Amino acid sequence: MKIRHAILAAVTLGAVVVSTSYAYALDKPKGDVVLTIKGAHLKHANVDDTAQFDLEMLEALAGRTGKMETPWTSGKVEFSGPLLRAVLDAAGAEGSKLKVIALNDYSADVPMEDATKIDTMLATRMDGKQMSVRDKGPLFLIYPFDTNPSLFNEKYFSRSVWQISKIEVGE
Repeated sequence: MKIRHAILAAVTLGAVVVSTSYAYALDKPKGDVVLTIKGAHLKHANVDDTAQFDLEMLEALAGRTGKMETPWTSGKVEFSGPLLRAVLDAAGAEGSKLKVIALNDYSADVPMEDATKIDTMLATRMDGKQMSVRDKGPLFLIYPFDTNPSLFNEKYFSRSVWQISKIEVGE
């Protein structure tokens, strides 16, 4: 009730209230869960102590599209999806490292800086089509090889997990 009065007062006074971050807990997913984030410092859990996302929730977040060559595709392919930092912000995730885990339990350790300082995305679409498990989906960690060619090396290839289902946030 207090929030409603504060918003009403702001509108009455002609103030504009804009927020680009999540001030409240995430809504629960309505569709199939494609990503679960867990960690000791998760501010916006929506299912028990985890932040769970369906595809619609992920695609509503700030994202990017990039057409690029990768070691896993033929020719230039267009990837699109939410920025990793937008997903972590939505979950209220804090820490210094990420463990990105695939459906088959393959995992890679990714420094938090790769999310905060690089425009990495959790690609949900390849050439405009939703990525199936068969096509490295539902989520594929893609580095911006199109805008930063210096990332096109084994160090970042090894962190580019596909078929992502979980992210664990650590200290």
